Amino acid sequence: MATLVLLSTVAWSQRVDPEVRKNTVVKQWLTRGTAAPVLDNVTTYDELGRKIEEIEYASYGQKERITYEYEGQSDRCVRRVEYNDKNKPTKVQKIEYNADGTRKKVYNYSPKGNLKSVKTYEYSTR
Repeated sequence: MATLVLLSTVAWSQRVDPEVRKNTVVKQWLTRGTAAPVLDNVTTYDELGRKIEEIEYASYGQKERITYEYEGQSDRCVRRVEYNDKNKPTKVQKIEYNADGTRKKVYNYSPKGNLKSVKTYEYSTR
């Protein structure tokens, strides 16, 4: 597994070709003034270059963790789970797509599986 260390918080994942991200772990370090750098964020990509986990850190340790699951070999994220600083799930999202690959609906669930809300997407041209 390749490891790449970045010293800035630029959104690297949005600018780099998925081919380059394959099996990569990106660590972002934050430096304030003359203090030593502290770990700010770790993003992990799978063998297809898709983001599968993102962990945000604070001075006390893990602040938040998000995991992503995909539909087969596609880039369509079908499940997203948010975890708190104690690594307990706080929010689960299931995502549906239209035939053209655009989002159709996002279902928001409690960690116990209770449906909390549904976000529906509507697309129109001008």
